[in-house]
Amino acid sequence: MSYVTSNTASDLVEAFQGLDADTQLALFYFIYKEMGGAVTPAAPGASTVSPAIAEGLFNQVKDLPREEQLNVQRDLIARRNTQLTREYGAVGDTTKLLFWYLLSQGMDNGTIIPMPADYQLPQEAQQLLDRVKAMEFEQQITFFRNYVAPMGVDPNAVEHDSETGL
Repeated sequence: MSYVTSNTASDLVEAFQGLDADTQLALFYFIYKEMGGAVTPAAPGASTVSPAIAEGLFNQVKDLPREEQLNVQRDLIARRNTQLTREYGAVGDTTKLLFWYLLSQGMDNGTIIPMPADYQLPQEAQQLLDRVKAMEFEQQITFFRNYVAPMGVDPNAVEHDSETGL
């Protein structure tokens, strides 16, 4: 099955990216909670997914102290040039979807820093969640791919940073 960019998905990606990093992370988690059962089969079973790579990235995050787990996720959204964001940037979009799915599962089972129990989505984020829930399945997958694809750093698209050695 091929996925095309739709105006609805593109507009939604831009709206998501306009939120601060922590709100984006919360919103993405709430989407997983609301729709994980319907959406996630598209990533783990896809022919282009690399489960071992997604699990390797996930394990690197899981092995970090909790605050660092959160910082890695923020770094991915902010496209900061780190070793892990470069590794993420080098994998395919379907593998990126599986990685985020694994992070969400980790939040549920306590291996990844969880959402604060009393966290409430800001109204703007709740409206975006409602828009995602109203989309057709194919539009949702297009949105998810378009959202996770640019995160991280493509190691082939950045110059060597002598300060970090990357």
